[in-house]
Amino acid sequence: MTNKLKEYFPMIRTRKEILEYIEVRPELQEVFESWREERQEEFLDFCCGARGIKILYDSFFKEIFNPELYPERLESLLSLLLGKEVKIKQVLPNDSVRLADESTLLITDIVVEFEDGILANIEVQKIGYSFPGQRIACYSADLLLRQYKRVKARKKKFTYRNMKKVYTIVLFEKSTEEFHKCKDCYVHHSEHVFDSGLNLETLQEYVLIALDIFQEVVHNKGIENELDAWLTFISCDEPERMIELMEKYPQFKAMYQNLYDMCLNVEGVMEMFSKELRELDRNTVQYMIEEQEKELERKKKEVEAKKEEVEQKKKEIEQKKKEIEQKTQENEELKMEVEELKEKMKFLTAQLEAVVKTD
Repeated sequence: MTNKLKEYFPMIRTRKEILEYIEVRPELQEVFESWREERQEEFLDFCCGARGIKILYDSFFKEIFNPELYPERLESLLSLLLGKEVKIKQVLPNDSVRLADESTLLITDIVVEFEDGILANIEVQKIGYSFPGQRIACYSADLLLRQYKRVKARKKKFTYRNMKKVYTIVLFEKSTEEFHKCKDCYVHHSEHVFDSGLNLETLQEYVLIALDIFQEVVHNKGIENELDAWLTFISCDEPERMIELMEKYPQFKAMYQNLYDMCLNVEGVMEMFSKELRELDRNTVQYMIEEQEKELERKKKEVEAKKEEVEQKKKEIEQKKKEIEQKTQENEELKMEVEELKEKMKFLTAQLEAVVKTD
């Protein structure tokens, strides 16, 4: 399959060529040997075409979807996700008011303004974290506050009519358990509605894409439309599927070309890959912390439930004890009555015997 990809991209180097390039450069050899063996294999596989390039790596994603260089790419994807034509006016700097440590949870974070003033935040999460609903609500509120400050600063007389929608768009490489309860659904769109039918325009909308679920679905049905094509491009690194994609949608070949051109710069790609591994390690640690917190919370609930069960058993035992003590007391009283009856019987028997002797 490597040879087949090389037919499309002749610049792809062989595994041997890449290793030889690294081995004669001590600084690169040191970096390469600092990676675990499976990471070394991953790097070599995508550089030599044995596997496709992971588009969700931050550097690759931002190269392909750079709105300043290739606005039409991100516009095409966003138009399909939002169900309307999108034109990007400008890219906004990432001056988010989020806490610094929270921003590390995101691999990619691109903020753009559309020509009609709408803002969109496109985020990639390689690992789905706990409380995704609460997180995206905070991200969206952050983006809305950002727009509010910008609009108010530019308008002499501010009115809420000047406020536009904000979209929070999150691609999950590995989605959380909540998403897997929605069988075969991988794109989720949400906006605020009123159960009474009241029609008021609210400003926050969300689009969540579970790429792992998409992979399961597309594996069975194949690439059926342009949105499938984009999601396949973003999430799939199987050479067979890449070739299928390029055959059906030739425009993606130019994007793969960009990526393999990047791979010619071994030093740059190794630096990028090292950064990705550091980010992945941080994300994995954060994920493990949250999973441990969830496990501790689950254990705590189990302990509380056991405690309630023990208390209930204790009450039942106390009740049984009282019943036994009551029965014991009743038995003692009956025993005393029996003894009294025995004494009476002895007395009556003695009297009866005395009468018989007299007769």
